[in-house]
Order: sequence, then C-alpha cells, then structure tokens
Amino acid sequence: MIRIAASFHGQQFMGKIYIFASEARAEPSNMKKISVTETFPRSRIATKDVYRVAASRNHVAALLELDVTLAREKIRLARKAGRDISFNGWLIRVIATALQMHPQATAFACGKQKIMIFRDVNISVMVEKETEGKRVPIPLLIEKAGEKTPEQITRIIREAREKSTGKQDIVLHRKPGPGEKLYYYLPGFLRRMVWKIMLKNPGFVFDKMGNAVVTSLNASGKLNGWFIHRSIHPVSFGIGAVLKKPVAVNSQVLIRDILNLTILMDHNVMDGVPMAKFASSFSRLVEEGHDLD
Repeated sequence: MIRIAASFHGQQFMGKIYIFASEARAEPSNMKKISVTETFPRSRIATKDVYRVAASRNHVAALLELDVTLAREKIRLARKAGRDISFNGWLIRVIATALQMHPQATAFACGKQKIMIFRDVNISVMVEKETEGKRVPIPLLIEKAGEKTPEQITRIIREAREKSTGKQDIVLHRKPGPGEKLYYYLPGFLRRMVWKIMLKNPGFVFDKMGNAVVTSLNASGKLNGWFIHRSIHPVSFGIGAVLKKPVAVNSQVLIRDILNLTILMDHNVMDGVPMAKFASSFSRLVEEGHDLD
C-alpha cells in the first residue's frame, strides 16, 4: 500500500510530491530507502493557484449525456471526403456557436449589478504538453472561435501540440512577459492575490484567457461518469469519454455513442432558466452534428 501526501496549498512543500510507503514508522535512517521525492513542472504552480481561487466561484454544474453517434459518422464521412477534422476540433466549434446564441453564458460579473459581455467568443483549450520531462496541461487561447471552421480549430490544436514549450510558458503561442516570468517566484499568497486582482478586470481576463474554457479527459480512459472540475471562467466545459450505451430511439433500444460532458455556468451572471436554455441549445447542436454537412 502506498500513501501519497502532497501539499498544494501551503508553502512548505511547494513544487514537490512526497511518496511514503505504509512502513513510514521506520527509523529516519531508513527514510532514503522507503521514500521518493519528485519535482513537478513549474507550470503546475499556476494550476494550483487557479484551483484555489476558483473554489470561491458560484458555478452550477450540468452533467450531460449527449448522443454523438450521428456526429461521429458525419466526421468519418467528412474525413473520407478530404476534410481534416478532429472530434474535439468540431466540438469546440459547436461550443462557440452555442455561446454566440446565448452570449450571457460568457458574461463576467462587473460590480454589484452589472455584467460585461464581449462580442467575440475566445476559448481557452487545455493542451497536454511535455515540460521539464513531465506531461502537463497548458492553455491555448483560440480567439474568435465562432468565426473559425472545425478544420481551422483542429489545425490550431495540432500545431500547438507539436510546438516546443518553454518551462515558463503560461499560455501557448504567446511569449510570457516580464511580469509573467516573475509570477513563479512569488510566494503563494501573492500569486493568488494577483489572480484575484486580474479577475476584477474582465477586459484583461478576456484578452489573456478568453471567456470560456474547454478541458478534456477523454484520452485518459473509458470512465463511465463525469468529472466536476473547477474554473475561473464564466463558463467551462469538461469533456469526458465517449461510451457505447443502450438508448431508447423511436420505441427501440439501440446501442449509441454517448459523450459524458460537464458544463460549469456562473450563477452570478445567469439564472436557472437561461442556463437550461443554453444547455438545451448546445445539446441539440451536438446531437444533430452541426456544421458537418
């Protein structure tokens, strides 16, 4: 049995994971034989800080099961016809379309009684990269995603995966400024204070991180369930696995491709009825294979 103890909130063990065997009661002289100390990539520091700050957000989670059988078949036919489309590239395009139809979902709270809505949909996509010998997610900002085709989004994501990454990179395709480089050297309470100050400036957040985020765990296995993540964005999408499930279709039980997906929506800027309408519109676009004909 292995026990894993990690400090993600304090400063004492920042940047390191300590793994202890169940025989941790052994004498200190044996500690070198029963423990391993590993250093994780510097970019994980920002991930930790975002998670801490996001804990105070008033997000409502919607857990969806979406029938993507038709969409996957359309993508397969589109590839045969020469179109370079990935499932995630197409899905991000659909997300952008749904957000354009319901712009309040991307709104930022601005003061006590105001919200700020940007005309464009800029989506931050988590792309897995190798940094300092470890694979970690780094955000890629896709600007004006609603104006891009599924092929263009697919190509942008592929190029980001293939591009080399520096250990101080915070956002892909953007060189970190002096302030961003300094960020990693600040103590934890100052780093989180920086995040809180930034989040009070919607224009700055929109320019740097967009007004929606997409993260995916569907490459990690075939988990039959949902993961409820945290986010500092107004709306966030967690893409799960596509699984074969029995579904009732026209009084028949058929085996269909079902996508598990989580949506986090900010209750500070949108009430329950608009949330339901947005989730319904998004589900319809996904299940009809929007923009694949």
